[in-house]
Amino acid sequence: MTAAAPPRLLVTRPRGQAQPWVERLRQAGVDAHALPLIEIAPLDDPAPVLAAWQGLGDAAFVMFVSPNAVGCFFAARPAGAAWPSGLDVGCPGAGTARALQAALAAAGGAVPGQGMTLVAPAPGQPEESESLWAWLRGRNWAGRRVLIVRGQAGRDWLAERWQASGARVDVVAAYAQRPPVLDPAERERLEQAVREPQAHVFSLASAQAVEHLARLAPGADWSRATALVSHPRVAAAARSAGFLSVRGVESGWQGLLQAWANLESRPL
Repeated sequence: MTAAAPPRLLVTRPRGQAQPWVERLRQAGVDAHALPLIEIAPLDDPAPVLAAWQGLGDAAFVMFVSPNAVGCFFAARPAGAAWPSGLDVGCPGAGTARALQAALAAAGGAVPGQGMTLVAPAPGQPEESESLWAWLRGRNWAGRRVLIVRGQAGRDWLAERWQASGARVDVVAAYAQRPPVLDPAERERLEQAVREPQAHVFSLASAQAVEHLARLAPGADWSRATALVSHPRVAAAARSAGFLSVRGVESGWQGLLQAWANLESRPL
């Protein structure tokens, strides 16, 4: 990497989440730009989420897979509904934990540390279902009902672990994950990346984002671009899409900034 021609970092999170990261990264001196590869949209039928709210009193634990799951689930909260006292929640990462704390406080009722517990991986642990399960597997789940709140697409790994432990598992989709409709500036960023892949670094947060990239730029050669990923599944998807330089990154914009600093310390 040379000072004369620094690469451009493309943050591919959903549009509303990408821009705050871009602003923080730019303040740190990174040439960062938003290129949303996933669009988060409400479901056409809100009935399943409303039914999930009505059934919270029968649940022993609720798992939220992402900040989007938190935001969309609580946005559909029926008027007057509060979080049941004693109903614990879990999530795979710090960002989702912060979203949960804010949503629970706004909804009234129990909050973490006061009548309920929020379970999340400890700082420094990978932000994924496997790390969360390490904290949960010691509980007695036999006959207890667990609710998983996620998007329309998602992994079944954690649901399978709970079922194997005797829990009754319900899964509710709170939002849809769709290919984005790029605005003109975003479309130009993508076209420039196709023309000059060696000058671009993609921050890829999910395998679905990689799939959408392939749809938006069919036939593109990403062998000279770099992908920064936070999970082995995303790394595998990036390699399948043609990225030869795939590097791990800690979650959050701070992890992305540290990965960027590591890239600057040696040539791509």
